[in-house]
Amino acid sequence: MARTLKLGDTEVSRIGLGTNRLRHTFTNVRFIQQVVEDGVNVIDTAHLYTSGDSERTIGEALSPPPEGCVIETKGGFSAGQGRPDVLSEQIEQSLRSLRTDAIELYYLHRVDPETPLETSLGVIDEYRGRGQIRHVGLSEVGVEEIERAREVLPVAAVQNRFNLSERRWDDVVDYCEREGIVFVPFFPLAGDSAALEDVAEAHDATPSQIALAWLLHRSPVMLPIPGSLSIDHVRENVAALDIELGDDELEALG
Repeated sequence: MARTLKLGDTEVSRIGLGTNRLRHTFTNVRFIQQVVEDGVNVIDTAHLYTSGDSERTIGEALSPPPEGCVIETKGGFSAGQGRPDVLSEQIEQSLRSLRTDAIELYYLHRVDPETPLETSLGVIDEYRGRGQIRHVGLSEVGVEEIERAREVLPVAAVQNRFNLSERRWDDVVDYCEREGIVFVPFFPLAGDSAALEDVAEAHDATPSQIALAWLLHRSPVMLPIPGSLSIDHVRENVAALDIELGDDELEALG
């Protein structure tokens, strides 16, 4: 099983870090630095996470980002926030908070029910044209929306809710694999079953590690971003890269 994949222009480890609970403290600034020192080189955040604290913490910890480190953020989560003026304001804030001139990967956080997808992406594409956004992603989208988006700009990644228990986006995973688009599952650790416990015991691993290993085996374009505020927990998650599941175990997990 491959331990890395290409995200945009960068070869990265296939397990990143989600930061939706990250507050702006000295301890958390050092935590982010430790995570990157340990070799985790995909840090996921969003304009709305912890009221902007997440981006500000990452900006303080990693400005400028180390070579080969991808910091990805998102904007336009709520209805009305996909409007050009609102989305542009959020992008500008993210650039300031992350203390960067260019965001490596920027996701449209949700398709705005009040704004055509093409209009929202047109704003993002303007920033891409100026070099302030390098690559673009989408979140919580189906295949039809991805194809519409690709008429406007290249799509480097799709971030949808996906795990052992929640597989509604199976068709999107398969589409991304065919098209060479990275699939980033959020809430990747959800799932609980007797089979999961049994496989974990057989590997002397935690159920969370097996849940991550299952995702990694599900598709070579999979890049989970489990959230954590503990360096020990991050290291435990990354250890899932070393777990090889047999065909019978994958069948048991469903």
